[in-house]
Amino acid sequence: MMKILIQNIKGLIQYSDSKRGIIKGNDMGNLPVLEDSFLIINDDKIDSFGSMTELTEDTETFDQVVDVAGKFVFPCWCDSHTHIVYAGSRELEFVDRINGLSYEEIANNGGGILNSAKKLQNTSEDELIESALSRLNEVARTGTGAIEIKSGYGLTVDAELKMLRVIKKLKDQSPLTIKATFLGAHAVPQEYKEDRAGYINLIINEMLPIVKDEQLADYIDVFCETGYFTPEETEKIIQVGADTGLKAKIHVNQFTSIGGIETCVKNSALSVDHLEVMEDSDIDCLRGSNTIPVLLPSCSFFLKIPYGPARKLIEADLPVTLATDFNPGSTPSGNIPFVVSLACIKMNMTPEEAINAATLNGAYAMEVDDELGSIEVGKKANLFITKEIPSYSYLPYAFGSSLIETVFINGKKV
Repeated sequence: MMKILIQNIKGLIQYSDSKRGIIKGNDMGNLPVLEDSFLIINDDKIDSFGSMTELTEDTETFDQVVDVAGKFVFPCWCDSHTHIVYAGSRELEFVDRINGLSYEEIANNGGGILNSAKKLQNTSEDELIESALSRLNEVARTGTGAIEIKSGYGLTVDAELKMLRVIKKLKDQSPLTIKATFLGAHAVPQEYKEDRAGYINLIINEMLPIVKDEQLADYIDVFCETGYFTPEETEKIIQVGADTGLKAKIHVNQFTSIGGIETCVKNSALSVDHLEVMEDSDIDCLRGSNTIPVLLPSCSFFLKIPYGPARKLIEADLPVTLATDFNPGSTPSGNIPFVVSLACIKMNMTPEEAINAATLNGAYAMEVDDELGSIEVGKKANLFITKEIPSYSYLPYAFGSSLIETVFINGKKV
């Protein structure tokens, strides 16, 4: 057992004395902060915390004492939407976009998801694990403690299963909390271009039974979008996924609004992700549901597409979650501090709203809220310590600075 005292904390962020539900509407502007405080880690859990005046234990009883005067302590970020298992990069497409081609035009020319699929099909499991572990280490250093990882760059039975088996091995090899999502319906492969139903049947009849038997996924996803999968196709896949025990986390409304939100809410999806293009009817559909809106501002930044309507969602008394969408084509970054900055700068979220969205709401969007997302006694000791900064708002304000000094995952320094 390792007992660690972190003392003289300038501000302990997102603390709670009891379980806090998902944060929505006006409450997103409330961020609990305990000033001049301490926190005790016992092995891999948060043992206790409080004001420095309440610290009664002698420092000599601890294995390690960390003095953080002038610094803030946050719970680690929970990144509920990524594609970090991939092969190779797509910087040539980045140049194509600079030269005027759209994301859709690049995809129609054999780029995009199909480009990543071709590379991944020819890459070994060991190579995929090595590159993904490197990315996991990278995001851990920026404060991420939990992450969802999707398949979707395989698009064949063997390659999709290879991706999911890689993710399963990453769960064992990485200290981060990892959730796996099966995204066989990311795009229609070239060989099924004239037989969409045939590819959907392949997902349902060949991929999903193995995913279930080997327990390779926690969730199921579909790219419900013009040129990819229709709401009707999405519903069919969601329902078969539900029959195998997989809740839905769906890509929707990235470029167009085609009824995907209604389909997701009707089928009790855990989350709807992207939401760059939203009609008032889409927002109305989310009211009163348990489906969580997830926004991906660094994707908007990279592709130069609209940003999700965070203010409208909050004003509709909905929760908002922020995630990175880390992937080689539309968001080659897993840096949540930058996502939090973009949310403030481009989506007019307050620092309090953005931090809530990337911590506790992110935990709810991947169902790890019982263990992560906030500073609570008994939760995992996944937290990070900033450098000396004047306020927690300085974190999104100074968007180009590296302000995270120390990260603890499961009570151990990264």
